Amino acid sequence: MKYRHLFFDLDHTLWDFNENARITLSELHLELELEKAGVSNFEQFLKVYLSHNEQLWEKYRSGMMKAEELRWRRMWNTLSDFGVYDETLARRLGNRFLELLPTRKALFPGTVETLQYLKDKGYQLHLITNGFEETQHCKLRNCGISGFFAEVITSEGSNSMKPKKEIFDYALNKAKALHHQSIMIGDSIEVDIKGAINAGIDQVYVNHIGELCNIRPTYTVTSLKELKEIF
Repeated sequence: MKYRHLFFDLDHTLWDFNENARITLSELHLELELEKAGVSNFEQFLKVYLSHNEQLWEKYRSGMMKAEELRWRRMWNTLSDFGVYDETLARRLGNRFLELLPTRKALFPGTVETLQYLKDKGYQLHLITNGFEETQHCKLRNCGISGFFAEVITSEGSNSMKPKKEIFDYALNKAKALHHQSIMIGDSIEVDIKGAINAGIDQVYVNHIGELCNIRPTYTVTSLKELKEIF
């Protein structure tokens, strides 16, 4: 067994953030009567939100934005694109979104089956996630996969964030894992793969959506089930 410790990303790798966001925002579009406020096209609203969310997360990862601002600013920016300049609504939408999103259960195909397979083979499974401590643990409990992971390292809990080397060092230390026995499994070239490279550990790029990649990870898969061919 070349590797003993498998470190997974959560959002966009195991937990289907986009689908869970769709379910949550669709519910809130009705609950908060966003159509009356001026947001008539839900699909466009979702598309705009996902774009702003990614842009603001990049600022948050770079230290240019605090968590509290991120939580409502992504809603403000989205609503503003529809000509809705209502900070109270944006904050309410942001709060309700964070209340409901972690209760959603959509996982990528093969998640449970693959995690069970890897655990049964004797691998130690862990998570390294840039999400908030309470939110990420809530997601894990609600979608039924918390029991697979020995250690869950969040950016909030480690006081660092992928792709910084410090969060990987923190994770290896907490899991009592050696570099050559460890591998990072994630969907983001910039955050997971380059972060792992900088930390000196191997990587599996989970390319769910067939993106072009300008670097060569240790391994690349297009579905979680393909991990069985590596491990």
